[in-house]
Amino acid sequence: MKQLLLLLVLINMVPAVFGQGQLAKVTISGATVERVEKTLAADAMRGRALTTNAAEAARFLAAEFKRLGLKPWPGQSSFGQTFLVYETRTVRVRAVLNKVPVAPENVLLLAGQPQLRWTSGQPNAPRVVRVGPAVDFLQEVRPLLEAKENLLILLDPAHAVRFRAQALRFNQNGRFGIDQPSPTAVVMVLLPAALPEALTFQVEGTTRIRELEAQNVVGVLPGQDKARAAEQILFSAHYDHLGIQPAVAGDSIANGANDDASGTTAVVALAEFFARQKNNVRTLVFIAFTGEEIGSLGAQHFARQLPDAKQVVADFNLEMIGRTAGSGPGTAFITGFEKSDFGTILQRNLRGTPFRFEPDPYPSLNLFYQADNATLARLGIPAHTISSAQLPTDQLYHSVDDEVQTLDLANMCAIIEAVARSAGSLISGQDTPTRILTDTAPTR
Repeated sequence: MKQLLLLLVLINMVPAVFGQGQLAKVTISGATVERVEKTLAADAMRGRALTTNAAEAARFLAAEFKRLGLKPWPGQSSFGQTFLVYETRTVRVRAVLNKVPVAPENVLLLAGQPQLRWTSGQPNAPRVVRVGPAVDFLQEVRPLLEAKENLLILLDPAHAVRFRAQALRFNQNGRFGIDQPSPTAVVMVLLPAALPEALTFQVEGTTRIRELEAQNVVGVLPGQDKARAAEQILFSAHYDHLGIQPAVAGDSIANGANDDASGTTAVVALAEFFARQKNNVRTLVFIAFTGEEIGSLGAQHFARQLPDAKQVVADFNLEMIGRTAGSGPGTAFITGFEKSDFGTILQRNLRGTPFRFEPDPYPSLNLFYQADNATLARLGIPAHTISSAQLPTDQLYHSVDDEVQTLDLANMCAIIEAVARSAGSLISGQDTPTRILTDTAPTR
């Protein structure tokens, strides 16, 4: 604790440059960080899932943005950016191949229509696709899942592990999207053995489809220089989490204190700091995304509202900064470090301070593609996630034990202050990160 207190003192001794050469001491309110974090991660928020209490969290965040004097997103009268989410869940599915019933656990139905009944040889019969043992499962199957046609996919037994992982994911969580479901269906069958080319089939299924209202929370701090105010710097995090989970020792609420109440708290704390400065040349946009845990849906919707993605200079996406990084206190990492010079600029702006940003230490996890930043990066925006998570060893990740008492709030404040300081030359218009090549940011 003494080391962390010394770290915060040293960071605050180093001035940062904002606006037109003005000096500003970077001080993030520890009281704000603690209050916002505890509110978002409280049991009363019921895990902030779209189907539990995300709306209450959104109201709280909107009140914070109003308190800070931020403006709504252009064209909106409130801080809430509301949109529809479509949830589809399989109620039942039954498949018979060559007059032999298929075990239920070997059939997966992904449908955008309430009912289906297919019989081989009939006019409405689907196209049959066979996936052999030697092909790459993800490369072959992923495009098929996005197809807007009826498909019956027959998988060789060699793909059993991948199939069961997909089936578990979809059957437990359902499917969510911001586009109205296509009135088509994909049925995937894991074959018990190789089938002859001659094939008869009967498939029946029922799907429940419902609409949910979702809401990003977006606040804007207009740029002070009219000539540069159209240029935007984003600070983002997702406020949703997993809601109610199977009980462990009597606790069923996935509070998500680190994932990602910590990042959302940082967005509020940064908004508070920059709103006090009143000297940002470029416009600052503070975003609390919803729907990250079910496919970055909030980020997708926000991206569609951008009138010109080229005006977005950068996105600081804050994800899981509540615990100490594997490299120790006073450090955090940046995903996709090599994809733009965003990280290099931030490192340069922290020279002379005891804090340091490092490249992502877990490249095999492809973290750049696993967070909301990836949606914006696909538009060419230098959108990177800043995190201190130790994902390979974090036993609290996506558990009901991700609670406030497991966080290091002093180190979290140090990370937020480092973000504020390192953003200085971008906010003042002195630096502009290189764009991300859009073909290097595949779908999540």
